[in-house]
Amino acid sequence: MKVLPFKIPKPSDEALVYQIDHERIFYDHLHQHEEIQISYIAKGSGSLVVADSISDYQEGDVLVIGGFVPHAFKSDASASSKSIMHTLFFDINSFGKDFFGITDLASTKEFFKKSELGIRVVSNKDVIIDAFQKLKSQNKVEQIATLLLVISEILKAETQPLSSFVYRKTFSDDEGKRMNDVFKHAMEKFNEPIELDEIAQVANMSKNAFCRYFKRRTNKTFFQFLIEIRIENACKLILSQPELAISAVSDQCGFNNIANFNRKFKALKGCSPTQFRSMF
Repeated sequence: MKVLPFKIPKPSDEALVYQIDHERIFYDHLHQHEEIQISYIAKGSGSLVVADSISDYQEGDVLVIGGFVPHAFKSDASASSKSIMHTLFFDINSFGKDFFGITDLASTKEFFKKSELGIRVVSNKDVIIDAFQKLKSQNKVEQIATLLLVISEILKAETQPLSSFVYRKTFSDDEGKRMNDVFKHAMEKFNEPIELDEIAQVANMSKNAFCRYFKRRTNKTFFQFLIEIRIENACKLILSQPELAISAVSDQCGFNNIANFNRKFKALKGCSPTQFRSMF
């Protein structure tokens, strides 16, 4: 299976694909496909990489990932039961190149614009989740109507971007494998010291070439990305183990001193680790 690009399996004449994934671990390789996906996480949790950013996903999340946006779902390793994700795949021309351009659907332009960076739906989720739960028993016409309903509800909802920068060129297979190897190494070894020599070797590049390569494709340095991975994992530890000392969280997430951890945490989350814990 190719890492990038990834083809959504569907008959050539099928405009809309509704898919349910029942997996212990979702497809966790970095990949991209031409279709936009709207996904409802019915069960499971883990880390979500979208273009240049990493965040978490949880049960009840509604996520939109735009066409050709690189992404990966990394399920929590501790998951004991299967994760379940319902997804609608389609693109702006699925129903004809002029379909979403008609006056009655003019408001959908904002949806397609937002999807370019990926979005997380924050409010209005109950209506969207209810719509997803009905898809399994619907015929194709009803599913297309449900897609339009879901897009409409997303437009009315509060949303958050999932990334801040998307490399607009389609990855080659070699590039996809390289970026996947780099992301995978960082996500698996985030709690250990990672030197530039080490990660450049993973990418099979010189140090200078790797730094330029990664920055061009993510608009940030590798070590900025690594810090984000560490902070996201720190958030999970803080919430899942409330008895764990903040200094222990810092150590377990790869920071060499707590002052640096507190500074980086506040820069990314807008509050200290202790304040973050008290908020939840």
